[in-house]
Amino acid sequence: MKSNIRKLKRLALIKLVSGRLKAIKAGAETPVKDLYDYLPNRLARELHPHAQFLVVKEIVEHSPDFKSVLLAPDPSMGTERLAWFDAGQYLVLNIEVDGRRISRPYSIASSPKDAQDGIYRLTIKRVAGGIASNYILDHFEVGQKVVASAPLGDFTYQPLRDAKTVVGIAGGSGITPFRALARAIDQGTEDCSLLLLYGSRTLSDAVFSDEIAEIARRNPKVKLVNVLSEEEREGCEHGFVTADIISRYAPKSEPYSVFMCGPQALYRFADQEIAKLGLRRKFVRHELFGEYFHPERDPAYHGDIQGQYQLTVRMNGVSHTVACRADTSLLRAMEDAGLNPPSDCRSGRCGWCHAQLLAGEVFIPAEVDGRRMADKDFGYVHPCCAFPLSDVSIDVPNIPMG
Repeated sequence: MKSNIRKLKRLALIKLVSGRLKAIKAGAETPVKDLYDYLPNRLARELHPHAQFLVVKEIVEHSPDFKSVLLAPDPSMGTERLAWFDAGQYLVLNIEVDGRRISRPYSIASSPKDAQDGIYRLTIKRVAGGIASNYILDHFEVGQKVVASAPLGDFTYQPLRDAKTVVGIAGGSGITPFRALARAIDQGTEDCSLLLLYGSRTLSDAVFSDEIAEIARRNPKVKLVNVLSEEEREGCEHGFVTADIISRYAPKSEPYSVFMCGPQALYRFADQEIAKLGLRRKFVRHELFGEYFHPERDPAYHGDIQGQYQLTVRMNGVSHTVACRADTSLLRAMEDAGLNPPSDCRSGRCGWCHAQLLAGEVFIPAEVDGRRMADKDFGYVHPCCAFPLSDVSIDVPNIPMG
């Protein structure tokens, strides 16, 4: 019985192979088309390129410490047109500073339609100790070639998730995604209303305020309220963005979403105020804002902030041991050592930099711990927001951009 079954299986296999060989012989002898000759694959690559090769077309100086960099596609490097994006997304720039390759995310301040016209606008503010931002402000010039990611991030309006009215709370350079959203609403590529509460020290510090006010004058779906902490001006609120100010301007008879973009100090203050309003959790959104947190400011921190540790990094089968201070993220320590680790959001959410913790202990601020449950269960960390509490060893996937 078993012998008969084996014979039948052999015959079935012979028949299958014979049929396949006949099909191959009968096939066309012309070369197989390239995968990107097919429209869906071409479209996917244009919308989600691994890297975009750009060139600086113009630099607009708002102040010595606040500039807009306008980027256009660089056909000589293979980028014919810019990838589409949703208002609120960001680009990751991959640049070389003092011989080191580093990556930094910057919100796109232009609208999606501007990208169709061949322009991304990144508005960058000088940050004390900021390696990339200071380099860009001091050294970028027209004609400079830049490598960038595809548009990334989820700080975007979604009709199925968000209320019809977005109450935007912006602080400092956190205005950039709201400029993009205001322009997109005005150009008809986003279908929502925007009430923007723009916190600045003085009105002269409120970059793009005049432009957004002009949009608001012609488009009833956009409203701007400047909130000044160090100046009293007619038509502006004075102080900080509080629950009272939000309630004064927000819709009274319908739900609204709150989008926040700014430094961590703004989030901490605004979160306390928003908690007084009783909004549903899904209606409160924070934009990622890079490495602007410090472990010592977290009440849960239990390490020695003066500690000096060693970080052992296993990447592509090769081990590197570098210095890492207690107040320095594992990601920054790797970059300082020239290892060029993968990173995108630098804020604990996207997971692009995730690495396996092989040994040692790290501190991760709860407010930026965006790991999935599986990452926690299997011992993975996001180096961008992990700080050493001892000597640490990690395994890092080497996926540098560009």
